[in-house]
Amino acid sequence: MDLRAQVLAWLRHAAEAYGEDLPCAAMPPRRTAGRSAAPPPGAEPAPPRVRAPLTPPTPAPRRPAPAPAPTAQSASTPKPPSTPVQDLPSLPEGLDALFDLVATCKRCRLHEGRTHVVFGEGDPRARVVFVGEAPGAREDETGRPFVGAAGQLLTKIIENAMGLTRAAVYIANVNKCRPPNNRNPEPDEVAACLPYLRQQIRAIRPQVIVALGRVAAHNLLGTSLPMGQLRGRDLEYEGIPVVATWHPAYLLRQPEAKRETWEDIKRVNRLLGLPDVPPAGRATR
Repeated sequence: MDLRAQVLAWLRHAAEAYGEDLPCAAMPPRRTAGRSAAPPPGAEPAPPRVRAPLTPPTPAPRRPAPAPAPTAQSASTPKPPSTPVQDLPSLPEGLDALFDLVATCKRCRLHEGRTHVVFGEGDPRARVVFVGEAPGAREDETGRPFVGAAGQLLTKIIENAMGLTRAAVYIANVNKCRPPNNRNPEPDEVAACLPYLRQQIRAIRPQVIVALGRVAAHNLLGTSLPMGQLRGRDLEYEGIPVVATWHPAYLLRQPEAKRETWEDIKRVNRLLGLPDVPPAGRATR
């Protein structure tokens, strides 16, 4: 029994007990949830309620997601080269045909300021190849590698420390055109020219390669180790032993490093089957 029925039963009991006409009927009728009470007789019916349609709330505009902060990796990503490197055609196997191709090369910006292409020179069947970084002013004027002051010192090293003539070896550079003001070649310039050097080495197939200086050693070997760690180490390029030593231009500035170069050349001699110290005054082929 709910509360309303209990109240009505109590009122009837009270009316019977006290004889009073209690207003049982005056109690408001029970409302049903969700329904309106019936209007009294004669009253105008109330206008029907019109519920406003339920409109979903307008979502607040989304704020754009903040741009991710640059990471250390993206900040250190190298920029693309300023001069796109063209695809290399198939390279000729012989040195003469390769020279004709390099003489007209325009694969990087260095061709714009060159006087001559400095391809390389020496014995095409040389047992040892010396590799520098790029031509200097005198080399650009003559079209020959290592003919300036550094080249004269290199010639003395070949003759006095190895007992060979300059004509018995082969001398080339990583880059065949002179960079402005003798600066180091840029990465895209090296990428454009390095295939020529590789093809020269494949054509000659020397017994030993001598990398003259950091730039030559880094680009030939694909390493970034300092010269102090490259010197005296067993290195190789495509199965050919490589000896890294100081560039002759560095020896002109730091004469005390000549002793270290002397030790490096002794290693070259041993690899070639030559005596550590050649007989004086007997440069041979």
